[in-house]
Amino acid sequence: MKALVITASHRAEVQDVPEPEPAPGEVVVDVHRAGICGTDIEFFTGEMAYLHTRHAEYPMRIGHEWMGTVSEVGAGVDAAWIGRRVTGDTMLGCGACRRCEHGRQHVCEARLELGIRGGKAGALAERVATTVGSLHRLPDGVDDAMGAMVEPGGNAFRAVEGAALRPGDRCLVLGPGTIGLLCAMFARAAGAEVHLLARDDEASQFARSLGFDGVWTQERMPELPWDAVIEASNAPYLPAKALELVEPGGRVVYIGLAGTPSLIDTRDLALKDVTAVGVLSASPGLAGTIDAYAAGVVDPRPLIAATVMLEELPATLAGRRPEGVGPGPKVHVAL
Repeated sequence: MKALVITASHRAEVQDVPEPEPAPGEVVVDVHRAGICGTDIEFFTGEMAYLHTRHAEYPMRIGHEWMGTVSEVGAGVDAAWIGRRVTGDTMLGCGACRRCEHGRQHVCEARLELGIRGGKAGALAERVATTVGSLHRLPDGVDDAMGAMVEPGGNAFRAVEGAALRPGDRCLVLGPGTIGLLCAMFARAAGAEVHLLARDDEASQFARSLGFDGVWTQERMPELPWDAVIEASNAPYLPAKALELVEPGGRVVYIGLAGTPSLIDTRDLALKDVTAVGVLSASPGLAGTIDAYAAGVVDPRPLIAATVMLEELPATLAGRRPEGVGPGPKVHVAL
């Protein structure tokens, strides 16, 4: 089958690789649609931290935002899964440790991460093998494009849960990339007054096109009380800014990751009586995201700027803009 392989920093190609075979407890999925995210770009450029901690190494096969149809099952898996449209969790815990037993497999020390960590081949390929326990069924109301947006949506869903918003609360989202915009969408669906802080006017314009009126650059941001601040950027100075901006007694959610350490003053955290929440993965938010998409509460599809074929992906990773690309932050691959 065809699969994208990153062979070294700034080097990727589509290769013929062996078809996956399902181990006991696994399924094989025919991939229909997959997304590219910032983590994938960092693997291509060699910046991703897992490459330096030996949790990942080249050659590697990326892809963790995906959907498809189950085509094969391994030993111990109900054959009724065959033919079902699914997406899947990225985080594959060991299943035996205390964290996994308590439902926190996404922070299992021995976890594999599909397309990311531990050599588990990802979904930027015609087929992918994964554990049956990681699967989530997609209802008819969630099309292929939405299905491949469930994983980023799950991260945003959890971030908004962490913000504990009530109707009428004022929420500020720092960084209108894919996750930030999805956070804004889920916060709006929760009844909050949503504002976004953008890096420049171009990013501001796209956010406004999604119906958000309160979109600001740092020079123009009004002085308002923020009940919750969601930090979804990769800027190392913004985590401290989020803590500075949030109201005393409010909540700050940290979901963005910078390339260098971000520092906050815990005295500010304590003296303002602020609750800080960190979000690592989409895992506990996948089911809620699927429900929100199916109900039409949140529609992620306007964020998709282009859909390319697998053969076009090496050039896309290298920075070539796809033909007819739109203003959104997300690129999808059709398989």
